[in-house]
Amino acid sequence: MAAVSAVRRLVQRPRGLLLPPPPAPSLRPPQANMSSFSGLSRGRKVALSALGVLAASGAGIALALHRAVNATELELHPPSYPWSHSGFLSALDHSSVRRGYQVYRQVCSACHSLEYLAFRHLVGVSHTEDEAKALASEVEVQDGPNDEGEMFMRPGKLSDYFPKPYPNPEAARAANNGAMPPDLSYIVLARHGGEDYIFSLLTGYCDPPSGVSVREGLYYNPYFPGQAISMAPPIYNEILEFDDGTPATMSQIAKDVCTFLKWAGEPEHDHRKLMGIKMLLISAFLIPIIYFMKRHKWAVLKSRKLVYRPRN
Repeated sequence: MAAVSAVRRLVQRPRGLLLPPPPAPSLRPPQANMSSFSGLSRGRKVALSALGVLAASGAGIALALHRAVNATELELHPPSYPWSHSGFLSALDHSSVRRGYQVYRQVCSACHSLEYLAFRHLVGVSHTEDEAKALASEVEVQDGPNDEGEMFMRPGKLSDYFPKPYPNPEAARAANNGAMPPDLSYIVLARHGGEDYIFSLLTGYCDPPSGVSVREGLYYNPYFPGQAISMAPPIYNEILEFDDGTPATMSQIAKDVCTFLKWAGEPEHDHRKLMGIKMLLISAFLIPIIYFMKRHKWAVLKSRKLVYRPRN
């Protein structure tokens, strides 16, 4: 028994003595018999290699074309102008809207239409009802048929829409060397940049830079896509006289017509912002009341403690 006890004491580990840590596992991955690519058949290797070459070639061609397009692109992006109506709580300048309508009537209406605006839309915005009736009566509108089945011409009314400069798109293209003058009803909303783009386009006509040629019948404008526009410079200093005596400089004319087109494309602009102010005021009054009602109703439920006791 004494010999067995001695052997046990030699075999047992003494307390407080730490065993040496196990050897760290090797970081080298086990060597595989063959890689995944080398394990493929010869046909698949050729197909994958050809696919990689085609992908690299396509990426290189696309990058080269993108750089080539950027190198020849001379189009300028319009700057951001401080419009009086661009603020969160700012309304349109209705005096500018009135002058802008005068610019459209005397300059722009010769080629461009306002298909979705009627004379009644001017009432209470830029003109009084009598003024709008007088403007409408200056226009001859085709109506009918009469009792004899014939069409006739009559003076315009408030319910009539602004007259179109051309009877059909073909006549418009024929009168403008094949170019179709766009309708201006939603031109501010339809163009990237809005009124900034329209203002820059109207005031951005200049001579083409050296090395750039524009064919006959076109005009160079760096803000227009392609830089060659078929519309001649429409405005210049003192092209008209405003009824309120405002100096008719080029920038003033462009600013007023852009404000008018902003209203034409978004006639609910002022009403929408007014409704937003009302909503904020009502929300500021109702949200605290709703919050304290919620706290009052849910305080009992949220502070309730449920205890489940097992049955004996």
